[in-house]
Amino acid sequence: MAEYKLLLPSMGEGVMEATIITWLFNEGDNVKEDDSVVEIATDKVDSDVPTPVSGKIVKILKQKDEVAKVGEAIAILEIEGEGSASEEVTSETPAAAPDTETLTTIEQPLQTVAASNVEFSGDLYLSPLVKSIAQQENISEAELKSIKGSGLEGRITKEDILAYVANRGNQPAQTAAAPVASSPKPAVSAPAATITAAAGDEIIPMDRMRKIIAENMVKAKQIAPHVTSFIETDVTNVVKWRNKNKAVFEKREGEKLTFMPIFVKAVVKAIQDFPMINVSISGENIIKKKNINIGMATALPDGNLIVPVIKNADQLSLSGLAKAINDLAYRARNKKLRPEDTQGATYTISNVGSFGNLMGTPIIPQPQVAILAIGAIVKKPAVLETADGDVIAIRNLMFMSHSYDHRVVDGSLGGMMLKHVHDYLENWDLNTEI
Repeated sequence: MAEYKLLLPSMGEGVMEATIITWLFNEGDNVKEDDSVVEIATDKVDSDVPTPVSGKIVKILKQKDEVAKVGEAIAILEIEGEGSASEEVTSETPAAAPDTETLTTIEQPLQTVAASNVEFSGDLYLSPLVKSIAQQENISEAELKSIKGSGLEGRITKEDILAYVANRGNQPAQTAAAPVASSPKPAVSAPAATITAAAGDEIIPMDRMRKIIAENMVKAKQIAPHVTSFIETDVTNVVKWRNKNKAVFEKREGEKLTFMPIFVKAVVKAIQDFPMINVSISGENIIKKKNINIGMATALPDGNLIVPVIKNADQLSLSGLAKAINDLAYRARNKKLRPEDTQGATYTISNVGSFGNLMGTPIIPQPQVAILAIGAIVKKPAVLETADGDVIAIRNLMFMSHSYDHRVVDGSLGGMMLKHVHDYLENWDLNTEI
């Protein structure tokens, strides 16, 4: 018999660690190849880890709620094979690649850390990426302890150390770095008041995802000065077109035809008209994105929110968008998303109309610079201009709200982009093929 170390696999760009949620098998249980053996959670999604071999779990190395690094052994399996029980069979699991766009904030490219003489004690938890940056930049352990970490249990994240490096020459070593890389240091918020529960009040601890959402929303508001523009759009042609095509599409493809593919198509066209909406900020630089990846805010059955990403949305047809959207929405609601499914968004759409809301003021997810909220479609009397004069008719109207980061998106750009989305929807061709 031989031993096999089950390693925490790579989970996508920038993801360096995960928290163990629950083991699906116990020590002594036999597992088959491709069985999901443990549920893990990152700051993006929850997912399962399958075993690439069959065998018996002889030792669980990482218990529930413990954090494991990518490439670290989380369990030992006993498998068929030659050799003593002390022999190890290790799988080749590549470490997640660092975010190269964020790393541009460091003046010198990272080299191998072997040449560095900086060492750290076991008192301070550092992910491999954070440690490599610290060693390359010759950041001492004393400096690291002065950095206020924004990660789980106050751990130093990649963004924290990159922000520290960017501001290192402008502040004393003991000054805490801004929590998000490549962005101005946000104003210090007053601590939240402690609320005393009254008799009969129910205290509900936040779950892990709600904590992450809360932290990200606070950061987003601290970093970006939000401006929101509104417009009311006549989507009567869109409604007529969908009503005409939804049954045919479902019969042909076995997929529901919602309004979202149409909204995404209009947004993609408007982004192509105004590519400076499809950007991120890195320090004093603007990174203009090549790809158009549309985030799709999705409500989960437990009340939380997740944003799966339609990659390269500009390269998909309406039919392709419909299939991608349905697939992501289904997997989001059934906890089947992969970590990479929630990464890389360059612009986000939130359909607040699905809850019956007319409009909203959405918060821009970092590091994007704009987000569109789409309200409910409502039948209303509207004034139409005709060759014979103005008339009042029943039309399908919808509000859209466009929030944008005023650091780089002025009212003219944010407003014109929204107007182009409006125009594409109002002038939707009833003969558009699906």
